[in-house]
Amino acid sequence: MHLAAVAYSQEARSDPSQAWSVNAEGTARLLAAAAKQRLPNSAGPLVIVASSAEVYGEGESQPRRETDATRPSSVYGWSKLGAEAAAGHAVVAWGLRVIVVRPFPATGPGQTNRLVPNWLSALRAGQREIDGDPAIVRDYVDVRDTAEAYLALLGSGRPGETYNLATGHELRFSDLFTRLTEALGVSAQLVPPTGPPRSGIVHLVGDPRKLQQHTGWEPIIPLEQTLADLIDAQAH
Repeated sequence: MHLAAVAYSQEARSDPSQAWSVNAEGTARLLAAAAKQRLPNSAGPLVIVASSAEVYGEGESQPRRETDATRPSSVYGWSKLGAEAAAGHAVVAWGLRVIVVRPFPATGPGQTNRLVPNWLSALRAGQREIDGDPAIVRDYVDVRDTAEAYLALLGSGRPGETYNLATGHELRFSDLFTRLTEALGVSAQLVPPTGPPRSGIVHLVGDPRKLQQHTGWEPIIPLEQTLADLIDAQAH
């Protein structure tokens, strides 16, 4: 399960060469090492490569399918597409059993230094004006559902395939922020940034049907529980 990465757009933007080295070249090196471990006449190890929904870039305001065009708009997205290219090469050149996963944003208890935990930390510290674009739309998956999806792919995923890891439900930042403040019991407002969205993507929602059909996975944790558990985790 290859999850190691420069996994945050802001980090990738601040050091593009590191993002390319870790996300693209690092994936290529890992797969080359896996190929060397493959015994003659054996299927070899199953490798799951975590890409990102950001490889889709900006597009139509509808759930993205795995067959949609990829046109990243950030260093992070491009470096993850490079990881997918390495995975495709490993399948064709070495016959490795590789699955590519495009996870959409995850949040939940235990997560730090990401959008929702950062909002929560600021609110708990007394801030009542929080930076964020209310118009941005994302597809949020509970971190525990995300973990279950990876386990399902280990058991039933099909090598050579690419899967969205998503719920299929859009969530506007303004609604997400309102639900967070209500769960926390505070009054605050989201202040739009003066520049464009950091990733250059306004609407990013995934179609999860392929993952569901191939593995039987379904997201089961509602957003209200995700936020409540995140609040509880930060408080304790």
